[in-house]
Amino acid sequence: MIKILFVCHGSICRSPMAKYVLQDMVDKRGIAQDFFIDCAAMTYEEIGNPVYPPVRQVLNSHDINCDGYAARHVRKDEYREYDYIIGMDAENMRDLAYEFGPDPDGKIYRLLDFTDRPRDIADPWYTRKFDDCYEDVIRGCEGLLKRLGY
Repeated sequence: MIKILFVCHGSICRSPMAKYVLQDMVDKRGIAQDFFIDCAAMTYEEIGNPVYPPVRQVLNSHDINCDGYAARHVRKDEYREYDYIIGMDAENMRDLAYEFGPDPDGKIYRLLDFTDRPRDIADPWYTRKFDDCYEDVIRGCEGLLKRLGY
C-alpha cells in the first residue's frame, strides 16, 4: 500500500482538494486498495475546520464528496508512516523541512514536481482562483500516479 500525505498551510483548501481528487482518481481506476491518502496542516489556525466552502463547491461540481472532513496538524512521526509527503508551495516545503528535518528517504515533494511544469500551487484562500487550483491539483495528481506507474 502506498501512503500519501498532502500538506498545505491550513489544510482547508489545497491539501484536502488533493486528497479528495486523488482518492476520486484511484476509486475510478479501481486501484483504491493500493493507496492510503490523507492530508494535514502545517499551522494550527484551521484545526478542526471543514473544507473551505469555495473548495467544497469546486469539488462538488466535479462530483467529489468531502463531507466529514476536519483539518488536523501534521505530526512529526508521520515522516516514518508515509511514503510520500507532498506540499503545495515553497513555504510548505520550508515548513516540512523544519518539522521533519532532513529528508533522508526522499519522501518530500511539491505536488507540481510530478508534472512537466514544476512550480508552486497558489493558495486560493488569497488568490480566490479555486478553479485554477483544481486544475493544478488534477495535473499534479495525474503526474503522481504516472510516477507511481498507474
